[in-house]
Amino acid sequence: MPILVPSSKAQGMVLEESDIPFEEEILRNPYSVKFWMRYIEHKANSPKQVLNLIYERALKELPGSYKLWYNYLKLRRKQIKGKCINDHTYQEVNNTYERALVFMHKMPRLWIEYCQFLVDQKFIVRTRRTFDRALQALPITQHHRLWPLYLKFVRSSGISETSVRVYRRYIKLCPENSEEFVEYLLSINKIDEAAVKLAELVNSESFVSKEGKSKHQMWQELCTLISKNPDQIKSIKVDAIIRGGLTRFSDMVGQLWNSLADFYIRSGHFEKARDIYEEAIQTVIKTFTAAVQTVNPNEATGKLHTIWVAFARFYEDNGQLPEARVIFQKATKVPFKYVDDLAAVWCEFAEMELRHKNYTKALDVLRKATAVPSRRAEYFDEKEAVQTRVYKSLKLWMFYADLEESLGTFDSTKAVYNRIIDLRIANPQIIINFTMFLEENHYFEEAFKAYERGISLFKWPHVYDIWVMYLKKFIARYGGKKLERARDLFEHALDGCPAKFAKTLYLLYAKLEEEYGLARHAMAVYERATNAVMPKEKFEMFNIYINRAADVFGLPYTRQIYERAIEVLPDNSAREMCMRFADLESKLGEIDRARAVYGYCSQLCDPRKEELFWTTWHEFEVRHGNEDTFREMLRIKRSIQAKFNTKINYMTAQMLPGSESTGGVNIGDDDMKKLEERAKALAEEAKQDQPKVGKRDILFIRGDSTQEELKEAVIASNPEEIDIDDDDDDDAAMAAPEVTLEEKMVPSEVFGSIPEEKQLEVRAHARQS
Repeated sequence: MPILVPSSKAQGMVLEESDIPFEEEILRNPYSVKFWMRYIEHKANSPKQVLNLIYERALKELPGSYKLWYNYLKLRRKQIKGKCINDHTYQEVNNTYERALVFMHKMPRLWIEYCQFLVDQKFIVRTRRTFDRALQALPITQHHRLWPLYLKFVRSSGISETSVRVYRRYIKLCPENSEEFVEYLLSINKIDEAAVKLAELVNSESFVSKEGKSKHQMWQELCTLISKNPDQIKSIKVDAIIRGGLTRFSDMVGQLWNSLADFYIRSGHFEKARDIYEEAIQTVIKTFTAAVQTVNPNEATGKLHTIWVAFARFYEDNGQLPEARVIFQKATKVPFKYVDDLAAVWCEFAEMELRHKNYTKALDVLRKATAVPSRRAEYFDEKEAVQTRVYKSLKLWMFYADLEESLGTFDSTKAVYNRIIDLRIANPQIIINFTMFLEENHYFEEAFKAYERGISLFKWPHVYDIWVMYLKKFIARYGGKKLERARDLFEHALDGCPAKFAKTLYLLYAKLEEEYGLARHAMAVYERATNAVMPKEKFEMFNIYINRAADVFGLPYTRQIYERAIEVLPDNSAREMCMRFADLESKLGEIDRARAVYGYCSQLCDPRKEELFWTTWHEFEVRHGNEDTFREMLRIKRSIQAKFNTKINYMTAQMLPGSESTGGVNIGDDDMKKLEERAKALAEEAKQDQPKVGKRDILFIRGDSTQEELKEAVIASNPEEIDIDDDDDDDAAMAAPEVTLEEKMVPSEVFGSIPEEKQLEVRAHARQS
């Protein structure tokens, strides 16, 4: 039943019976925050008036508890969430904050929440004053937590004067954020103060931009700002600032002069702006003149010609084309250190004329540049002046040829290309460009002559591209009309051709013979190609040869190609070729020939590594063989296994299985001797058991049938499997009945003309077996 608590204790609050233990604890320990928090948690689902009353009672006893104040204020904000900001409960919460800050004025969290609460209520003056009170109450080490919220508030307030004053106070504490202040001033159109602040930042040696801007970039921003807003700049001297930049930043002199002139133009002082331009031009010209007169061409380390080009470009940009030509003409007489520098000057001279559409003058410039001097010199003779060597500059001649193709006539362009070839400075690309130019104008025979001139200039491998283009163009032009001439060209190209480049030429040659010549000639070309190409390309070349031969002459014709491929290819490629050869014979119904190929290939296939081959042969015998051929395959497999087992490392691992656990103990002389004897014995056994192989056929030697071979032939199991009987099977197994074999003499007709002594040896060997 509810109990009415006396007003002296709970101010008329109605308590439940479950509240009595908490009230008694509070009465006994009124200054314990823990007991008050327990009580509050107990009443968490009670009406807000009850909770607020408990908090008020607790804070009356413990006004210095941050935990109680923080949770109480959080609860009060939650209670008014969603209400209109004009509701009277907002003022009650504000009063609660003011009461809390009387005791908690050193707690930044409460100040931040109170200020944000006032910002949400749109109180401008009260919020600003509260921020100021907070900054005064908190230590300076806590100000960085409050300033971001303060600045956000003043920016959104819409009162620029208030915002600027607050920013000025903030910059005194955090000068590294001055750029943020400048951006804000620009956003509210306070150009004069922004320029003053930006000038201070540029002149400050200790300032480092947080945005990563250099002093150079900040100076550019300042010049742009003051030159475009002359009517708003009142606090600084623009002329003095920009002229100071002219001496400080030599790499942006032009921009600074333009900024200064722009400032006077926008200010309406046109005469002053004209004087600034004239002064700037004179200064630039003096600078260029001093540069070209001061730098010694023989001691210069950079690109000296760029100074002359920039000097001429300065006059060109200002519309003084005759003066620019004079500068270029002077530059062509400078004793540069390298020929490329003088060639670059001539090219820039011609390009300037092209930019102004003086095409005839551009051609005249290049003709003059490439003219042969009275005194000739070798291009790489550094003792001679560059003016006597520049006529052999390929850069100039290529530019000249391109210009003649675009602006000149056919004869003039042809003359330029011929002159390049006569000077012996052409490269393969020049030859190809010349021939393409002739073909575009339908001078095909002239183009073929140009190809031949290029071929005579170069050797392998540089002549490769010219040969390929020449042969392709010749075949496309004449086809089979001039077959003998085409054959002579191919033979000439292949004479001395490195193996690296032979494949393409042979394929083109064979294609010519297939389309316009004789099939047997094409096969002969493919045959030559298999010998001429690089070793790594031979397998691919044989495949092409086989495919083309099969298409032209049929599959049986490819047998001799397969046989030759198997002879010359390395083991890995020969193995694959054998399997394809055997498959071909199987498709043709030549089972014995296919089996002979498998037998030959078995010598290259270690059963431990080449499982695919043995599986293929096994499947072949299952499909086409009989019991004898299957046993023969198993016997060959065992003999090949023994052949590969003769390697000393493998034998050591097989015969000394405990060698790994001996901790690296060296093998003694006796052990090594035994290994060598065992290796010789296995080698002799493998040699005797190995089939005899002719050049193109395999002859098998049928071995004696044993019980083990019969078992393997019946179940086709692994020939290396070891049959281990269990002990239980030994007890139950019955002894196998002894079989009596009847001996029978071999008829003498079997031996034919073999001598009688050999017949006796064979009969004795048969009885022992």
